[in-house]
Amino acid sequence: MKLCIALDLETKEQNLALLETLKNFDDIWIKVGFRSYIRDGKEFLEQIKAINPKFNIFLDLKLYDIPNTMADAAEEIANLGVQMFNVHASAGKIAMQTVMQRLEKFPNRPLVLAVTALTSFDEENFAEIYNADIKTKAAQFAKNSFEAGLDGVVCSTFESKLIKNATNPNFLTLCPGIRPFGEDSNDQQRVADIKTAKEEAVDFAVVGRPIYKASNPNEIVAKILETL
Repeated sequence: MKLCIALDLETKEQNLALLETLKNFDDIWIKVGFRSYIRDGKEFLEQIKAINPKFNIFLDLKLYDIPNTMADAAEEIANLGVQMFNVHASAGKIAMQTVMQRLEKFPNRPLVLAVTALTSFDEENFAEIYNADIKTKAAQFAKNSFEAGLDGVVCSTFESKLIKNATNPNFLTLCPGIRPFGEDSNDQQRVADIKTAKEEAVDFAVVGRPIYKASNPNEIVAKILETL
């Protein structure tokens, strides 16, 4: 399992200062989401790499549009040199296939994951939109993503093993909302600790607040890595 740190602080300077304290950790992933990328752009990605070229960047923009528009965006993301990005599985299999076909020309293309069910959903709110329970729909979205040639999915810890059973053991699962040692769940509904993530065969554990709100983020990251 790999640790993926969510950069969700209020300013670029705060995010970069956090990474400066963590620059000696080579084997971690850095998640750059909507707020950071919209505010700070391509330059921010370059600044992350300047702190430690071994940092892997996950650009979390959740592409969702018509197939060709998604493929155009995917090509531009690949040109940024990030190591992973994501799309919404609910955009459909054709859209995901179009994205993967467009990326064929890149010899070292980024990993592409599909979002199944956002971890902020509970069963009631999810069913209101998708007319199905979370596990059933997540497995269906994952199968569509697998058949479209993607590398994995974004899901909650509690769907990880189910998805691997429905697709392939090597099909990647990236799970947000990880609270390593049982911290508060905040706005996430389906959260888990590291022990549960390991039991559920999670490949990427996304941790945000428990790291960046800690008085000593370096210490927390070291402790998390020890448990992975």
